[in-house]
Amino acid sequence: MCACLPVFGQEQDHTADSLRHVFGRQEVKSNTRMGTKYADTLDTGNPAVKVVLYDNGTYRYVKDPSAVADTTLFTEFWDERAVNPYHQSPDPIPDQFSIWVLDSLDTYCCPYQTTVRSKFGYRHGRRHQGVDLPYPTGTPVPAAFSGKVRISDYVGGYGNLVVIRHASGLETFYAHLSKRNVNSGDWVSAGDIIGLGGSTGRSTGPHLHFETRYRGAAFDPSWLIDFETGTLRHRLLKVRSWYFNPNQRYVQNVDDEDEIFRTDEEDRILAEKKAKEEAAARARAEAAAQKYHTIRSGDTLSGIAKKYHTTVRRICALNPGLTERTVLKLGRKIRVR
Repeated sequence: MCACLPVFGQEQDHTADSLRHVFGRQEVKSNTRMGTKYADTLDTGNPAVKVVLYDNGTYRYVKDPSAVADTTLFTEFWDERAVNPYHQSPDPIPDQFSIWVLDSLDTYCCPYQTTVRSKFGYRHGRRHQGVDLPYPTGTPVPAAFSGKVRISDYVGGYGNLVVIRHASGLETFYAHLSKRNVNSGDWVSAGDIIGLGGSTGRSTGPHLHFETRYRGAAFDPSWLIDFETGTLRHRLLKVRSWYFNPNQRYVQNVDDEDEIFRTDEEDRILAEKKAKEEAAARARAEAAAQKYHTIRSGDTLSGIAKKYHTTVRRICALNPGLTERTVLKLGRKIRVR
């Protein structure tokens, strides 16, 4: 839940949901303090919130890492070597769910504002589980979000790799680094320099391989970040299970985004509307299929049933109170279909 949107009572739930929805859809510009040094930290009235002063005279409120660093998120499925520590997780990923990427006290820093050189998906018959960003050797690499470093090591084809787990449950990967500036277990803030660009591991030239994963499953980082503008697309990431299909890349589609960012209340209203429309359609179809017969002299139920290719039992079921022994009155209308 974002820190700036408290819920004061049940009667305000709908309003709070709407505010969270609007807040969650906001784009976030990249942090401009990348590489700025801390000058001091001050306490506030809330032990989980601090004021950080920078050497350029600016400041901001931040969450104290100690408030979240020892939670189960940073202890369960924690492995300082395995790329995917969740491979034995018994819980399947839901069909759709939401991730609060940033709350009101969090910041974000674009790993590198540029045109993506190699996109998410299959490449030369092999899964490419992130995006490749042109990145000159020696260029400082910032952490995209605050979090705890899970891996800082040389890992196979990744070369020098840093993996950071964030309070949102996401993990970000930074690969092919020429140098790593952090160690496993370190807490970093968005914009902190975690290493330098390079071409280590399985690499054909200097670039940054950047991945986003949730519970070990990779999805296209472009669902989260617009690398050409450097902005975070939304604070609230609405995820569909098919995002994790290696063939599914981000495609900008306003209609799709409108559907993805519907609130739960909007989903409920749409579901009720759809159910009513379907019920009305069924009623119209049934009414159109109904057929009636007006009793004439000499009519019998068996004769009527034969005429309309049905049965006496079926006609009686369609007409409450009508039985095989009922005397048919002239002019009475009975339903036969």
